Amino acid sequence: MQITIKNVRLAFPVLHTAEAFGDSDKKDFSGAFLIAKNDPQIKEINRVIDAVAVEKWKDKAAAMVKSIRAGDKMFIHDGDSKEYDGYAGNFFMNARNEVRPAVIDRNKAPLTAEDGKPYAGCYVDVSLDIWAQENKYGKRINAKLRGVRFVADGDAFTAAGTTGSADDFDDLADGADGEGDLA
Repeated sequence: MQITIKNVRLAFPVLHTAEAFGDSDKKDFSGAFLIAKNDPQIKEINRVIDAVAVEKWKDKAAAMVKSIRAGDKMFIHDGDSKEYDGYAGNFFMNARNEVRPAVIDRNKAPLTAEDGKPYAGCYVDVSLDIWAQENKYGKRINAKLRGVRFVADGDAFTAAGTTGSADDFDDLADGADGEGDLA
């Protein structure tokens, strides 16, 4: 079931070139999306979770959702369980896809890696497809990453998205070799 969640912070973006995760050879596009615990969109996220559970497990849906949450087998997690910038006080949603998601700017123009956005710490809207899993790998409720729209700049979580400039360097006098004391 498709849902678009607005104005969340992006963490750990893998949006332009797929990467392998862990020991797997399988490459995916992915991201983590931070949302305040009191954000009114949480109610809609939970409604979608319940709807996909009912579709998959019918009258056992409520018990399955409770079990999946207890086992932390849900795409949405408590950010207080992690020690990453921006996670405390928020929920985080993990989503991935084998196919490159739509990555667009505010005006819906496509973005590339060379554009430098979206980056970890910026604000985005995210389109997800929520689905229930029951197979040899277990029972879960997952999110497939459909698309990301850059919305606004935010403080970068890491050096991602930042570059140096000429102002980072002292002027060298003509003929100087650049050697000197290291600070």
